[in-house]
Amino acid sequence: MSIFEINPDIRRAETLASDFYTDERYFDESKEKIFARTWQMVGHRDEVENLLPHTMLERFLDEPVLLVRDGGGSEFRCLSNVCTHRGKILIESACQANLIRCGYHGRRFDLGGKFLSMPEFERVENFPSKKEDLPQIASGRWENLLFASLAPIRPLADFTANLTETLAPIDLANLQFASTQDYEVKAHWALYCENYLEGFHIPFVHQSLNEAIDFAGYTTETFRFSSLQTGLAKRAEDGFDFDGRRAAFYFFVFPNLMLNFYPWGLSVNVVKPQTPDLTRVTYLTFVSDESKLNVGAGANLDRVELEDQKVVEAVQKGIRSRFYQKGRYSPRREQGTHHFHRLIAEFMN
Repeated sequence: MSIFEINPDIRRAETLASDFYTDERYFDESKEKIFARTWQMVGHRDEVENLLPHTMLERFLDEPVLLVRDGGGSEFRCLSNVCTHRGKILIESACQANLIRCGYHGRRFDLGGKFLSMPEFERVENFPSKKEDLPQIASGRWENLLFASLAPIRPLADFTANLTETLAPIDLANLQFASTQDYEVKAHWALYCENYLEGFHIPFVHQSLNEAIDFAGYTTETFRFSSLQTGLAKRAEDGFDFDGRRAAFYFFVFPNLMLNFYPWGLSVNVVKPQTPDLTRVTYLTFVSDESKLNVGAGANLDRVELEDQKVVEAVQKGIRSRFYQKGRYSPRREQGTHHFHRLIAEFMN
């Protein structure tokens, strides 16, 4: 019997078995079954001026790609950053150029990835062929966030569906990139996501956040490949201008992207698996209204993060117990985690 069977009825369902988090085989399988088939955020538009190398989920998928924006246009494309001759990385740092040239043997490509020329290949038969072109990586954009997928199961729009319409009242046009910070969590990537996907723990783990949010009014909605948690403000002055009751929107895109909207702007959390018991979380901050920083649900993000890390790392230790295998869900508070587990089961099966 597969461990990836989650009852669709949350009232009857049991959680994923602890084996998923402790057996390295499942960690390795998730690379191709989950992460290669979904969409990864690879940057934001403001940082791609022309050519920008990127490694998709370094130390996990470890796929070298090249983000390309030419002619000052708003659109971008994503190419393999590996030369089709001998496999050298082509572009190693951000640069401005009107073509791509390999520094190993001089092979050249245009900015669309098409092979242009190669020295000393005059007598090679059946050359060049389409194999010489750089593979195109599926790519897309939501607002100013850039995405790529190695083998997408569905278009990006299916993963971000409901995002634009749900957040329509929020002013996204004035978001300005402000900072980035990495955290290392000694726990499995999915445990970190599960913790994010339920507000159940807020009164027990986050004193400052609990003081800002009306826990009784906390809600969760699930969509096909995403979910939305909404926190209500205890004080109207801590809420959004368009609705003082709403303190924060927490939008999760499967399997590892968190978009946290506050009155001051947006915090993006990208969850990056490293090993079965180590995860790196990259925070990117985009600010639209500095006057609203440090108040309400969007204040003390570093403190909240460290509180989450502490509890998730304790769970990592606990799931290794001989006496723990599965748990049950709160139908009222853990819809997001149940939805997440069902998606993992779907992809892993």
